[in-house]
Amino acid sequence: MKKYFAPSWVWVVSLSLTVFSLPPQSQTLKELKTKTVSGKKIKLAPDLAEMLEQDDQQSLTLGQMRQNRQALKDKKVAPPTRLNRLTLPSAGVPAEEKQSFIVQVNRITPEVVLQEKLALLGGRITQKVDGLLVIEAPRTAIRQIAAENSITYVSPDRLVGATTRGHVENVSGRETMLTLSGCDKISGADMNIAVLDSGIWKDHHNIEKRFLTSVDFTGEGNTTTDPFGHGTHVASLAAGEPHVAKGAYEGLAPGAKIVSLRVLNGEGQGSVSWALKAINWLAANAAKNKIRVVNMSFGASAIDSYKNDPLCLAVRSLVNAGIVVVVAAGNDGKDRNDKKVYGRIHSPGNEPSAITVGASNDFGTERRSDDGIATYSSRGPTRSSYVDANGVRRYDNLIKPDLVATGNKLVAAAADQSYLMRTYPNLNARVATDANHNQMFMSGTSMASPVVAGAAALVLQANPTLTPNLVKAILMYTAQPLRGYNMLEQGAGLLNVAGAVQLAKLIRTDLTSSTAKGTAMLKAALPNPQANVINGETCYWGQAVIADHTFFYGSALMTKWHGIYRLGTILGDGTILGDGTILGDGIILGDKTLMADGVQIAEGPVTLGGSGVVFADGTLFAKGVVFADGMILGDGMILGDGTILGDGTILGDGTILGDALRSLSVMVNGDNTASMPIVKDDGTYVE
Repeated sequence: MKKYFAPSWVWVVSLSLTVFSLPPQSQTLKELKTKTVSGKKIKLAPDLAEMLEQDDQQSLTLGQMRQNRQALKDKKVAPPTRLNRLTLPSAGVPAEEKQSFIVQVNRITPEVVLQEKLALLGGRITQKVDGLLVIEAPRTAIRQIAAENSITYVSPDRLVGATTRGHVENVSGRETMLTLSGCDKISGADMNIAVLDSGIWKDHHNIEKRFLTSVDFTGEGNTTTDPFGHGTHVASLAAGEPHVAKGAYEGLAPGAKIVSLRVLNGEGQGSVSWALKAINWLAANAAKNKIRVVNMSFGASAIDSYKNDPLCLAVRSLVNAGIVVVVAAGNDGKDRNDKKVYGRIHSPGNEPSAITVGASNDFGTERRSDDGIATYSSRGPTRSSYVDANGVRRYDNLIKPDLVATGNKLVAAAADQSYLMRTYPNLNARVATDANHNQMFMSGTSMASPVVAGAAALVLQANPTLTPNLVKAILMYTAQPLRGYNMLEQGAGLLNVAGAVQLAKLIRTDLTSSTAKGTAMLKAALPNPQANVINGETCYWGQAVIADHTFFYGSALMTKWHGIYRLGTILGDGTILGDGTILGDGIILGDKTLMADGVQIAEGPVTLGGSGVVFADGTLFAKGVVFADGMILGDGMILGDGTILGDGTILGDGTILGDALRSLSVMVNGDNTASMPIVKDDGTYVE
């Protein structure tokens, strides 16, 4: 069975031109490239390599570039990727200006040697993040840095942004959970949630008693308010108190405490390096703050394969340490013409160990039978990639998202005087005249993600011994498949909190990494039928668990202990054979076919047949399509009802729709359907 270990060291280096022996001013970047790399094999992220090629084509001398930089200063025009004192690589930043990069280094070379080499190059380490180090350097020096034998991969420090006992309680199944035997006290207590976002306004009465601590990683020094307004909304969905409007805006885990790690600035933007610093803080402080769950409602373009992506590597390290990480899938499920688009899962949503959440639309009702997938919710497969030793680009092609949760026009805590509330007054739900009680509308996978994060806290309180892999498997196994949507849209289905907590309580608490595979995992039998009645409707468990390029199915997933549930493994490390056992060593169900013709399973939510894979009446793959590890699906390929696009792909009208603009539009507008019901705050509070 494959094992995944902690990521290679990642260094963020800061280089100064004044330390270099500067080349003649008349040399172009193309000439410099030829002289400095000497044919050595280097590994550059695709977007960085493209940026350097564009620099080459400009054929500007260093002197000309300095003149251009001075002209920008004279005009007082700041490149769009300046975040406080941090400059992110982009075409708008002069190539000779210092900017932030993330460099992965092998473990063979001693650290002192690496430091000496960086010093000889004029380098300066700006940040160390749990074996990850961050650097600043001019783009003109990047090829020299990458040519070092000790360096395995270089990527730009990318921009990240928000992807953006009431109604949510009911539609998620939490209200039903409270009626189950032994579940009435489950609230997420002592299963605290870290929210990596734009900060939290700690004085809001949905949050103030849940607030534990806050750390700012943006350099703005703000730890008590939320200037952008995204993080407060997210945090209250995960763990908001039932203090306002008789509990109408209570979060999923009102007993959990909230730790705010601010990685997005007052404009809702941040950098990968800020997120890495927050993850480093988590590694050192999670235990003493009882943090068991992390929510990341932001994303960067998924360009690098998860095997190289710094955010994915950092997320993996948290999961391997026993922390459940829940991330938003992204809001890129359609193009400008409202046509479905596949293949736009964001980073770190492309990380296999993370729980990647898409958004469903409940159309403002508490019935689950009318729920659908939000049109904007990013669809799989993941299109991050790497180039193999033969020069062939290999796409990850993982099935994502893992599941979906309600995310359209949700009402939750509003941060007073935030950018979003000031700029978009229509977001104000006008629930109360007291700012400490007011709520706002917001839409997106950013909203769905904390709903699942709160659910994870409830599952962990029900059974604190569960590993992150087992929490993820439980959430998928008990999810309800939505009719008419395929697995690349909904993953395993719609979150069912009642089922997840019910199943978690059935699992033994004495299972460890040394438990033999095939050991009985349950204390009692699975319910028959495997379903819950939520708001008067019978909601069947899908009994499926997604694993990289395929999915596993059947009760044996939960009746027996499998090695893939251990720390340090990935659910895709094994596969289920006909007898219900799981084998490792890369045997993946789905490399050739998923099942024999005409197999009918469960009470009808999932059918596997010879004409293809039918999941809740929606075709996943047509007959004859092999969707396996390493298969190349071309960008622009038509997949059933939509088109596969990779992150950063130029859309049909010849423009690239920016992530920030796209996400902001979704957050503000959502799908043009009914919102969750508004309940006015009448001054009667629930403590």
